[in-house]
Amino acid sequence: MRPEWEALRARARAVAEQGVAAYGRWSDSWINGHSKEFSRVLAAEGFIGMTWPAEFGGGGRPGIERIIMAEEMITAGAPIAASWFADRQMGPSIYTYGNDAQKAEYLPGMLSGDASWCIGMSEPEAGSDLAALKTCAVRDGAHYVVNGQKIWTSGAASAEYCYVICRTGSEGPPHRGLSELIVPMGLDGIEVRPVRDMVGNSHFCEIFFTDVRVPAGNLVGTEGGAFKQTMVQLGYERGGIDRLVSNRPLYDLALEHADLTEPRTRQEIAAIDTGYRLGRLMVYRGALGEGSADYSAGIKAFCTEHEQRVAQFAARVLGAAATVGDVLPAAICYAPAYTIQGGTSSIMRNIIGERILGLPREPR
Repeated sequence: MRPEWEALRARARAVAEQGVAAYGRWSDSWINGHSKEFSRVLAAEGFIGMTWPAEFGGGGRPGIERIIMAEEMITAGAPIAASWFADRQMGPSIYTYGNDAQKAEYLPGMLSGDASWCIGMSEPEAGSDLAALKTCAVRDGAHYVVNGQKIWTSGAASAEYCYVICRTGSEGPPHRGLSELIVPMGLDGIEVRPVRDMVGNSHFCEIFFTDVRVPAGNLVGTEGGAFKQTMVQLGYERGGIDRLVSNRPLYDLALEHADLTEPRTRQEIAAIDTGYRLGRLMVYRGALGEGSADYSAGIKAFCTEHEQRVAQFAARVLGAAATVGDVLPAAICYAPAYTIQGGTSSIMRNIIGERILGLPREPR
């Protein structure tokens, strides 16, 4: 590890500890820990837009540096959710596909930590099949009129903007009719309903769009060209380190209580430690550009399954103690969702088989 990267790690760890001291420790802090105040601290440190090109106000730094920063923040449980999606996905999408007016209007608020964004992608009847979504946007003069419903939209209740994937055309293959719109959450016709999960968190939301008039200038990229753009965004999401380290504190606590004289426990610890090292190496390789185009699918599948193993190990070792407090029960109860959200493990394996290994496509 380069000296400058170790220095970055030390600084990120110190800032993360400050954030935890001021705003609390959060399980899955990148989706649950929402603090605009701490986002502004991150912005002042240069930790938002680290990898964005300098011409768009970013730091122009290599992807590995954002991974190092995120690793420390999430491991510590620092509340980074308010800026997470904008920094990771929306900003890169806008400076890559957006027009000059969009870059000038939206990127500064992301970089300052003042604007929170959510992603309107999943729908009740579409599941992991993006091409099956039904939320539609019909052109009406200088506006698109949006109608439909989104589900599992993290952070929608506190976001100023939603980056909505919607259908603007019906001719040809389903994926060719998709477009991306920037939708201000204060527009008439938008209703947000938080969805409380089984551990009591409400970061997931439903969004209902009823005749929402969105300026046509909020179209990102080309009409009907969003499928490719969205696949790039999912690569950012799936190739991150968040899933690998989200419950690392839970594992450390379980180690403190583990009976190391028990062979099964020693074997589980060896497997988890090996998995952590391999997952970390995979994420770092991806950030350094050493993987294939769809390498992020492998990262996502491996890291979420590692995450589940950690939760299962902690539940067994801690026993009744795992039900005490807020963070431990939340991490353990939430474990079944790890391999579902962001694309199921079965979908990731199909991508690996078909796009990386060149195996025949699964019958559809």
